[in-house]
Amino acid sequence: MSLFGVGSKNQKTFRPKKNAPSGNKGVQLKKHIDSTLGSGNLRDAVRLPPGEDLNEWLAVNTVDFFNQVNILYGTLMEFCTPATCPTMSAGPKFEYRWADGVQIKKPIEVSAPKYVEYLMDWIEAQLDDESIFPQKIGTSFPQNFKEVVKTIFKRLFRVYAHIYHSHFQKIVSLKEEAHLNTCFKHFTLFTSEFKLIDKAELAPLIDLIESIVSVC
Repeated sequence: MSLFGVGSKNQKTFRPKKNAPSGNKGVQLKKHIDSTLGSGNLRDAVRLPPGEDLNEWLAVNTVDFFNQVNILYGTLMEFCTPATCPTMSAGPKFEYRWADGVQIKKPIEVSAPKYVEYLMDWIEAQLDDESIFPQKIGTSFPQNFKEVVKTIFKRLFRVYAHIYHSHFQKIVSLKEEAHLNTCFKHFTLFTSEFKLIDKAELAPLIDLIESIVSVC
């Protein structure tokens, strides 16, 4: 999937792009993702390729979706501030508090940009931990790998939910809604295919999600 064009005046990178994990195998799977996305069939693009390891597929896609959300949010950083978004929310009914279970064990209320900063730092730490995301071919994934991936996707979804509820008009004014919708459609179909997010978590965008799934 092509992201914003090189040199686009709206493009800002929130943080450096992460590379595919698991050495050459990750690179091969990343090429498969790019080629299937290029065909325009997102349903095919999310399916586990025949003969491939599920954990490898989840790992490479986790990095890919992390990069996508990173770039999307990067275009909104100047508009998503502690003043405009004092809490991390997705409309009046849904507010998200931050805890990583290590440094911050009790959930704390933070602004949306601070939440996203904490989240991206936390995801990067998971991606860089070779005991969770192995870099060497043949190294086994941990037994709780899918649970880690599910937590990552659940939290990435919250960034999408915040963007749609708090910044969609700005996205429209930047003429980026088609890109946002395509990225979210890809994200939705992938998480649906592998049952990565519990339905209750999807409530802030459930109407949009159901329309995406029903037409694919």
